[in-house]
Amino acid sequence: MAVLQPRSGKGFHKVVASYEEALAGFQDGLTVMVGGFGLCGIPEGLIQAVYQSGVKGLTCISNNAGVDGFGLGLWLQKRQIATMIASYVGENALFEELFLSGEMKVVLTPQGTLAEKIRAGGAGIPAFYTATGVGTLVAEGKETRTFEGRQYVLEPSLTADFSLVKAWRADTMGNLVYRKTAMNFNPMMATAGKITVAEVEEIVPAGTLDPEHIHTPGIYVDRVIQGRFEKRIEQRTVRH
Repeated sequence: MAVLQPRSGKGFHKVVASYEEALAGFQDGLTVMVGGFGLCGIPEGLIQAVYQSGVKGLTCISNNAGVDGFGLGLWLQKRQIATMIASYVGENALFEELFLSGEMKVVLTPQGTLAEKIRAGGAGIPAFYTATGVGTLVAEGKETRTFEGRQYVLEPSLTADFSLVKAWRADTMGNLVYRKTAMNFNPMMATAGKITVAEVEEIVPAGTLDPEHIHTPGIYVDRVIQGRFEKRIEQRTVRH
């Protein structure tokens, strides 16, 4: 397998013109983090580009698994995910089918633990103790330890070959600003990938963004691409 090389070779200019350039080096068997919460704040175009590329054998780390025919549901449709590490997967019938048949390995992780595993990975922390999951299947096979009379389980952190994230605005140096629900998982995943690719709604010149309101500094971001988003509603609820 080729060694992944971060950075696009353009110095501080992180903007790329095509999804092919954004996903250069993306290949079979990689571990990839995909940001978002449900269908909110997901990098729709990058997901579609991976789907069209046909790569397979992926280990995918994401809070959700999309829905049938949209988001990560596309990767499931093409059987591109070998292992799914996730928290909530209840919106996808195909996911259930692949899991129960044994065609796809699933590592269900408590949501807060998943978030901390990713944050810790981005911070260079190899593992941490948490009380969540003690005495359940979550703790099977893991080291446990008692602190001040309470039992904790040791959770390894998570990193990825690629992190695919979605932001509201980026400047040409890769500094990112998120909006609302997109703040879930995108900022921490941006720090935990060897190569981080951000799909954004708007790209502005360097120096435009207020430095006090940048959520992800450009040092963590390797490539930025302008996207177009459908922003589909996961569960439409209206008054009668």
